Amino acid sequence: QVQLVESGGGLVQAGGSLRLSCAASGGTFSRLSMGWFRQAPGQERELVASVMWSGGTTYHTDSVKGRFTVSRDNAQNMLYLQMDSLKAEDTAVYYCAADRRLYPRQYEYWGQGTQVTVSS
Repeated sequence: QVQLVESGGGLVQAGGSLRLSCAASGGTFSRLSMGWFRQAPGQERELVASVMWSGGTTYHTDSVKGRFTVSRDNAQNMLYLQMDSLKAEDTAVYYCAADRRLYPRQYEYWGQGTQVTVSS
């Protein structure tokens, strides 16, 4: 069983930066596909970014390309999301997710979420 704990959310002004972290335990981290999702009030949850086992393959949804960067540290069992040039529309609860498959369509394990609020 994999446990995921997010941290780093908060309130920031538009144009500012935040770095989200996700600590993983209970599994072989280097063999987990990892993703960051977000869900804003009244909206469906969406995949923001993902990174596969070695960290060499990443994905960023179009709305965050050039502003957000996903990364992982397999030695520390950590996943990160560096968020720069934040916009009001980035306001959401951000979730860390993990799955044992490569390029998963659905993720098996989820964190509790961390709130990101961007004031305009």
